[in-house]
Amino acid sequence: MAPHREGSDASVEAMVAQVEKHPISSILIIIAMQTEALPVVNKFQLIENPHSSCPKGVPWIHYHGAYKDIIINLVWPGKDLTFGVDSVGTISASLVTYASIQALQPDLIINAGTAGGFKEKGAAIGDVFLVSHVAFHDRRIPIPVFDLYGVGLRQTYSTPNLLKALNLKTGKLSTGDSLDMSPHDEASIAANDATVKDMEGAAVAYVAELLKVPAIFVKAVTDIVDGEKPTAEEFLQNLAAVTATLEEVVTQVIDFISGKCLPEL
Repeated sequence: MAPHREGSDASVEAMVAQVEKHPISSILIIIAMQTEALPVVNKFQLIENPHSSCPKGVPWIHYHGAYKDIIINLVWPGKDLTFGVDSVGTISASLVTYASIQALQPDLIINAGTAGGFKEKGAAIGDVFLVSHVAFHDRRIPIPVFDLYGVGLRQTYSTPNLLKALNLKTGKLSTGDSLDMSPHDEASIAANDATVKDMEGAAVAYVAELLKVPAIFVKAVTDIVDGEKPTAEEFLQNLAAVTATLEEVVTQVIDFISGKCLPEL
């Protein structure tokens, strides 16, 4: 481990403070699936970057463009090179977030995507949540302090004005690498007090915090985890309609952000 460098930390804090004084000019959107990404790409007329700074050989796709006074970069992990399916999950999300922050230096990250919701917590199909906290539900380390590290509870960047202006629902997000929910996962999700669950959010939050970039999380409900229908069936049934709703809300979020500084969110 490298030695602690107070000067380096001070310079990072100074950079963050400087960003907070000026209108947001660069947004990085992290989206896990092509079906989720394309409506946003089309809405903002983003174009694929043929000279992407993504590492050589990775399937990641980088779109970019300008909207009003904001540079928008959208990165999704692409299709797995072996199986040809969307590269969902925490590993791809972590890698993409880290590399994208390093290359693009955004003022703000938006992790947008679909999620399962819990009707017991008030979620319904098509609801869109602005997430207040994120945590993992499948990193079980039953050793003191390691258990807290495993859960990795984090508060997202606070945006009270955005929440009020768009009248969005809010709740906690729990992240794991499985679409279904084992009994162990169910207990952990309940302990996390989660309203929605996904496969990327807490990983994006971890990297964003590590590199000191504020991040917000917009999650649209495709399936009811504690409902009667099988999760995979309900997810696929609602995916197209819910991603259209997600695009509408992401557009509203970016419209609200335009011209504002971070503290004004």
